[in-house]
Amino acid sequence: MINTKNCPVCGTLLKGRSDKKFCSTKCKSIHQYEQRQETEAFYLKVERQLRINRKLLKRYNKSGFTTIRKSELMSQGFEPKFFTHYWKNKKGEVYLFVYEYGFLSTRNNDKEKYVLVTWQDYMN
Repeated sequence: MINTKNCPVCGTLLKGRSDKKFCSTKCKSIHQYEQRQETEAFYLKVERQLRINRKLLKRYNKSGFTTIRKSELMSQGFEPKFFTHYWKNKKGEVYLFVYEYGFLSTRNNDKEKYVLVTWQDYMN
């Protein structure tokens, strides 16, 4: 069977086996490098956002238990979708944590707020 596919890296017509994907080892290496870069870029984005979230939670939670408007944290670059783990209390409320700093989304006087906490030993 004649191969009529092109190399995804350089576009050269592939010759040889019908299941061949790249025209050379150089093109295969380039493809693998680009894929690795995309994967690493994702992890760098996540890591960067986790650092921002942790820094903000630490800055606004000096006492270990604080309430702050959600809009205040969000305006500083906080992104609640990025967290490392969670803890559920006996009431069923779920605190999301970014390392040792946690937050709970609440509504008080028709304003969205976050209750900020620090990880405690009893949460294990």
